[in-house]
Amino acid sequence: MSNVEYAPSTVFITGQAKPSKEDAISILYSMFFLSMVVDKKTDIIVDATCNTVRDMTGDFILSMLVGQNLVTGIDDIVQHIRQRFFGLVQKTLIVALKDAHNRYMIIKKNEI
Repeated sequence: MSNVEYAPSTVFITGQAKPSKEDAISILYSMFFLSMVVDKKTDIIVDATCNTVRDMTGDFILSMLVGQNLVTGIDDIVQHIRQRFFGLVQKTLIVALKDAHNRYMIIKKNEI
């Protein structure tokens, strides 16, 4: 069990996507999951994880997401993924990110 504590203003969201059959991740998992902790006050991603085959892949994805604004920065995040992440799961990651973004926007809309 982790000792990580998140602020009361944070929420946990998950996005998912189906990986292509060419990707090694499809052998281990039928779905790709991207989970993020987002601060609702600032919309900043404070932590993230995903189910990947290699730890380095997850670490690299985490480094691209943490500190980014999930509301106003979604296009920039997608652009960074396209420019920097060339793993076979690139398109799957973008789909999962957009799924998580949509879920987060529903949460934000329901709070108004």
